[in-house]
Amino acid sequence: MPNTLFEELQQRGFINQSSDMDAVHELLNHDKIAVYLGSDPTADSLHVGHLVPIMMMRWLQKYGHKPIMLVGGATGRIGDPSGRDTSRPMMTEETLAKNIAGLKKSYSKFLHFGDGASDAIIVDNYDWMRGYSHLDFLAQYGLDFTIPRMLSMESVKKRLENGMSFLEFNYMTFQAVDFLTLYRKYNCVLQLCGADQWGNAIMGVELVRKKCGKEVYVLSTALLTDSNGNKIGKSAGNAVWVNEDKTSAYEYYQYFRNTPDDLVEKLLKIFTEIPLEEIAELVKKQGAELNEVKKRLAFAATEIAHGTEAAKQAEEAATALFGGGNSENAPSFELEMSSPMGILDFLTAVKLFDSKSEARRMVEQGGIQIDGEKITDKDYIVEPHESIMVQRGKKVFLKVNIK
Repeated sequence: MPNTLFEELQQRGFINQSSDMDAVHELLNHDKIAVYLGSDPTADSLHVGHLVPIMMMRWLQKYGHKPIMLVGGATGRIGDPSGRDTSRPMMTEETLAKNIAGLKKSYSKFLHFGDGASDAIIVDNYDWMRGYSHLDFLAQYGLDFTIPRMLSMESVKKRLENGMSFLEFNYMTFQAVDFLTLYRKYNCVLQLCGADQWGNAIMGVELVRKKCGKEVYVLSTALLTDSNGNKIGKSAGNAVWVNEDKTSAYEYYQYFRNTPDDLVEKLLKIFTEIPLEEIAELVKKQGAELNEVKKRLAFAATEIAHGTEAAKQAEEAATALFGGGNSENAPSFELEMSSPMGILDFLTAVKLFDSKSEARRMVEQGGIQIDGEKITDKDYIVEPHESIMVQRGKKVFLKVNIK
């Protein structure tokens, strides 16, 4: 018997905490509701670290609920202090517009937009927040937020010692007004958020209760971390972007293909729609068979984000580069190279090796060819020209296109 939605989300590891778990369980399984998820336009693409609540929203839509995707044109002008030790840099209007367009492109990869009952819509909180003067905002909401309550939030506590600005201190009030506005306009009764947004989201629940006498709810997801327990995000320097102009479909595929063994089951459940029964069988495999499971994970995740054809091309390119390929079907790499480059720098720049020491050993062992010429000198200089064919060992080929 198929799972109900709540059980599906729970078994896949999406659910972290809720303001009222029983009420949310009832809403998701027995009603059709409007649900919102927000993201500030701090970059022109979502990254993998953002996708846990996005994938949860995708499941909600599959079960008939209506996604409301909010881009924070207003909150992005303030900067969310959650999970940060310093203020976010202020953005220009041009950067904000570019980033908002990029977020909309990212959302459309995972959700279906339109005018239907369960079709997703995009809203921008700048559309309603810009209508308030400072006096208007204080008059309407100033008595609804108390200083002790605001100071109790973890996002505030962590920043007080570092000098939190009044600008950032107001962030949670803006997010609370977002929930109130979406409740009034769309009867939105549930907000999805990452665990680090919990305090801000709860403020919205409290504001709707004060202003309307109604209950709305929050459902949070756990943060996605790497093998070292670090949050995956652009600020940590390890982001894998959703939009292909920042991370290619091939690189996206490779990210999931290189999943550590202990994370395979977790990522299969969150980033694919492979049935849970099948996942349970897949994760029983070990050794070389587990590598095939990682390929299945990579293809399924890439197919959702980039489409079937891009996933096939990424799979074929990975096979050519890492598994018995030849120069005819070699993947390509775009490299900015305006002047000659040492062979070790070149090989690491095109990501054939993680370090110069690894590259040097392969060169000295005679395992590298450049345009058919075997290179054994670690000081060899690669001259830039339109296209360079690199061969590593007998089976690994890479076509480097020079920009």
